[in-house]
Amino acid sequence: MALFDNGLKSSLPSILVVLGVAMAAPIVLPAVAAVSRPLAKTLIKGYLALADTVKEYAAEAGEQISDLLAECKAERAAAAARGAAVAEAQEQPPA
Repeated sequence: MALFDNGLKSSLPSILVVLGVAMAAPIVLPAVAAVSRPLAKTLIKGYLALADTVKEYAAEAGEQISDLLAECKAERAAAAARGAAVAEAQEQPPA
């Protein structure tokens, strides 16, 4: 019997805590839901605004890289044309 008495004494506080939570849940959960929904909406709106900003910056960076690539290609083509003109001028005998 001593084993049964000791086991009941150690589990009684746990049972009381569970009963207290079960009784408080109908009161606490609606209050938590009322606060958490607007908070969740605010967080989602903030995320969407941040995502739009990141997309804009990424698009701008992509456009700048594209412009830089086009400039490099144009300079390379101009340098190749100058090199071809110099080589052609060196190949022609003086008149």
